[in-house]
Amino acid sequence: MIKLSSIVIAMSIALTGAVHAEITPSDKAIKLAHDTILIDTHIDVPYRIHAKWADVTKATDGGDFDYPRAVKGGLNAPFMSIYIPAHLEFEGKGKSFQLANQLIDGMEAIAQRAPDKFAIASSTNDIETQFEQGKMSIAMGMENGSPIEGDLKNLQHFFDRGVRYITLAHSQSNHISDSSYDVRRKWKGLSPFGKELVTEMNNIGMLIDVSHISDDAFYQVIELSNTPVIASHSSLRKYTPGFERNMDDDMLLALKKNGGVIQINFGSSFVTAKAGTWGKQLKSKKEAVKKEGTKLSKDFDAMYRAKNPYPFASLEQVLDHIDHVVKLIGIEHVGIGSDYDGVGDSLPIGLKDVSSYPNLVQGLMDRGYSDSDIKKILSGNTLRVWKQAEAYAKKH
Repeated sequence: MIKLSSIVIAMSIALTGAVHAEITPSDKAIKLAHDTILIDTHIDVPYRIHAKWADVTKATDGGDFDYPRAVKGGLNAPFMSIYIPAHLEFEGKGKSFQLANQLIDGMEAIAQRAPDKFAIASSTNDIETQFEQGKMSIAMGMENGSPIEGDLKNLQHFFDRGVRYITLAHSQSNHISDSSYDVRRKWKGLSPFGKELVTEMNNIGMLIDVSHISDDAFYQVIELSNTPVIASHSSLRKYTPGFERNMDDDMLLALKKNGGVIQINFGSSFVTAKAGTWGKQLKSKKEAVKKEGTKLSKDFDAMYRAKNPYPFASLEQVLDHIDHVVKLIGIEHVGIGSDYDGVGDSLPIGLKDVSSYPNLVQGLMDRGYSDSDIKKILSGNTLRVWKQAEAYAKKH
């Protein structure tokens, strides 16, 4: 991940025509963040430290998460993403299953290495108890259902290992569902196995994550699921027209009827169309260079960014997404799914890492949200749907 210099960041701010003053949260905002269970449903630490190990129980030089910064930000219940790349060589060949187990091992190792700081959480009761004990809960969600490999026994296996939600697909369609990023719509939504899987996930208490899947797959999940679903790290198509990875207003209305929650993604390309356009232009430039037969240099992206500053989103724009969800379907249906450690150097000004949650709380306060409403956004809504999944499983 390439970090921009302060000069380049300043250029980016100037380019977007927005001047963002240093954000200083009030004592009340900081206290509210620290005194509340704070759940972020999508942080990509497992794959980050699998690719390049770092001891996140201590301060780290890189990345968006480590224990000291998380404590500063009030984060006490991150869902760590068991992310499986959407590569064809992974799908159905045992490699997804292997990698998922290795990433889970890594999370267990963190909890075992620093038991005074971390503890694995596999239930809402764990989250609440460990919060009272002053420990940071490590919950886990699987990003990409590829490790299920068409066998419901594997679903139970990963549930037993602590996974509590599954993002059905990632950037390519798999054996479960079509992906919003994949123009090939093999299943026209969910596969026959995917439909079976949704029912079994309900039955065992596994939350269904509709982030990444195609619109058709989303509506099929909504029709099939007997429990509320989550969109663990998605934002709104209203602000990013044409970006199917985000959710449109009709989907939000369906989510309300289902009782589910959308957890807002902080990545700038999820928040503002300008960032998405910038990414497309960079991709086009790379393709043009390759067509010319020129080999891309290792610092190509950095050089491009220096000449074409990245249009970082702002905290205010993230708040706009939250506001829209609240106005359209209600305060009960929105949460936080930052995608820290998963979106590279694209995080908004004011929300650069896990120490930044008080800035978000301050922004919500400034927009007139009550303490009780802010607590719903920080964790209450996510805990509600998780408890509903637990309750349904007890009856089945």
